[in-house]
Amino acid sequence: MSIKPLAFRMRPRTIDEMIGQSHLVGEGKIIRRMVLAKQLSSMILYGPPGIGKTSIASAIAGSTQYAFRTLNAVTNNKKDMEIVVQEAKMSGKVILLLDEVHRLDKTKQDFLLPYLENGMITLIGATTSNPYHAINPAIRSRCQIFELHPLSPEDMKTAILRALEDQERGLGKQRVNLEKEALEHFAQGSNGDVRSALNGLELAVRSTESKDDYITVTTEIAEECLQKKSFSHDKDGDAHYDVMSGFQKSIRGSDVDASLHYLGRLIEAGDLPTIARRLLVIAYEDVGLASPQAGPRTLAAIESAERLGFPEARIPLANAVIELCLSPKSNSAISAIDAALSDIRAGKSGIVPDHLKDAHYKGAKEMGRGVEYLYPHSYPTGWVKQQYLPDSLKNASYYEPKTTGKFEQALKQIYEKMK
Repeated sequence: MSIKPLAFRMRPRTIDEMIGQSHLVGEGKIIRRMVLAKQLSSMILYGPPGIGKTSIASAIAGSTQYAFRTLNAVTNNKKDMEIVVQEAKMSGKVILLLDEVHRLDKTKQDFLLPYLENGMITLIGATTSNPYHAINPAIRSRCQIFELHPLSPEDMKTAILRALEDQERGLGKQRVNLEKEALEHFAQGSNGDVRSALNGLELAVRSTESKDDYITVTTEIAEECLQKKSFSHDKDGDAHYDVMSGFQKSIRGSDVDASLHYLGRLIEAGDLPTIARRLLVIAYEDVGLASPQAGPRTLAAIESAERLGFPEARIPLANAVIELCLSPKSNSAISAIDAALSDIRAGKSGIVPDHLKDAHYKGAKEMGRGVEYLYPHSYPTGWVKQQYLPDSLKNASYYEPKTTGKFEQALKQIYEKMK
């Protein structure tokens, strides 16, 4: 008989066993409230692999005692769904976890919709794609949509230690000595993917010979089982974040050599997702409007790196880093949006001016306001002076252009002219 993987065995049986996703399953949060009230609605869970989509579904089923079935929108056919529907008719309700829900074709969708409507099936759709773009509106409109986040390193450690201690489903019957550095590597190196961490841990335990009745998992073994090199973690496990911070600050400071050094350390760790995200942030946060083509070119380099994989991925990444280092820098866009958000969060929003309100609702003339919207395209310059901000903010100014490059210098001239 085959033994199911550790990550499968350690899936939470109830909502109280969930690790992470506290914004959804924490005390007083929406999914926990639905479970406690036994008022479940269909939902779509989206986020990266291995962060708890299936775990939430199984926890909901375990907490409510409803029948729980899992299907895949691609590999399972309509007949498989008919079997689930028959079970729902007999038991009154079935929770159906439908993986790859964004791939649900029209035939299967049309079959399922009536049973979602009458509540016999509670659908929990799981997808790594953005549901607002990838999922058919007919399904989307019948579901609540919840975004899941990668687990924090502390949550990862909780999951790993629980698996080591659990004697019924985990590795608790074996005497495992997981070195502190190895624990840090599993927690940090899996990028919030608990499935990857637990399966790596199981491989490490099963492939290591015991000595003096103990199986000792070292950092080297952890690296082999995750196929990813570790950083030299300090006592707080912060070295990874220090390297990322040094990477961004070196590019911001236009130091090519330091930037390439930190890029090399991230490459040695095999951490392409972190490199990709950080480079895109830098392109728009630090270079920004000073060189607006740096963003699209950085994205192209990242996409090339993802297609190539390491070791060749280092080449387009190095191209992007050198360009970003030597580009002029401007943070005017991020400063502008943060200033606008600061006003909004402080309660300074105001009423949209009458002449800007939706014409489909009620025209200005019908309301007797006597103020009409001036259509800029009707004027030779394509611009006409009129108020756009609410009265309470009509003199607000958020964008402060810099003169770091030709593009933003041109924007500055136009902005000052309009002002």
